[in-house]
Amino acid sequence: MELFSDHFKKNHVLSRIDARVKLLVALVLLAMVLSYRGFAFPSLVTLFCLFLCIMMRIPLRALVLRFSEPLFIAAVVLFLKCFYSGEDALFSVDIMSLRVVGHADGLIEGLLIVSRIIGAVSVVAVLGFATPFTEFMAGLSWFRVPKGFIEILMFAYRYIFVFFEDAQVIYQAQKNRLGYSTVRRGLNSFGTLAGALTIKAFDHSQSTTVAMVQRGYDGAMPMLRHKPFKSSEVVASALFLVVMGVVWKM
Repeated sequence: MELFSDHFKKNHVLSRIDARVKLLVALVLLAMVLSYRGFAFPSLVTLFCLFLCIMMRIPLRALVLRFSEPLFIAAVVLFLKCFYSGEDALFSVDIMSLRVVGHADGLIEGLLIVSRIIGAVSVVAVLGFATPFTEFMAGLSWFRVPKGFIEILMFAYRYIFVFFEDAQVIYQAQKNRLGYSTVRRGLNSFGTLAGALTIKAFDHSQSTTVAMVQRGYDGAMPMLRHKPFKSSEVVASALFLVVMGVVWKM
């Protein structure tokens, strides 16, 4: 449960910067990473973001969980590009009368995509680790993201913790009754758990809607009001983007 909380967001320099500034810098860096034609800039951004995570003292387990899914997707992309794309044969392997050929140009193209994926995920990860969720939502509202979308995100973030605790309770009860002793019983237990959580989600949505309507909720969230920009943060961010732009053009 701790991995889904803000317990690792310490009082560091990045946490005190305006969320709107961090969002703008992250968006520009994402555009640079995704548009770069090579390995150098995405790799540099990845190393810089990992350095920032170390400076923020992000737990290693949190980093592994945050990067596990993107790394899996990157590995699949690299595999498909290497064996199903390209023309220059790099190596070949015979597996049960089936000849599998790896292509050099496909491997290089796959590595380019992988570097962009890891670089982009690193930027998003640093933004998430350095920005509390409420400030992140306030920054999105300043960028004129629809209020309905922000409202859904707020409620989803609120109830993901509730559903996680409910899932733990149900899972422990099933486990104590040997619900996962075999593969078949495990699948049945998992289906029961998923169905129970779905029913709880509908119940929570109805009760929350009724409670907020009764309290006169009209869609206006006070925490989404913005403070004036700090000139020091704007200047520092602009200089950082200029330096990264120079590196991107090299």
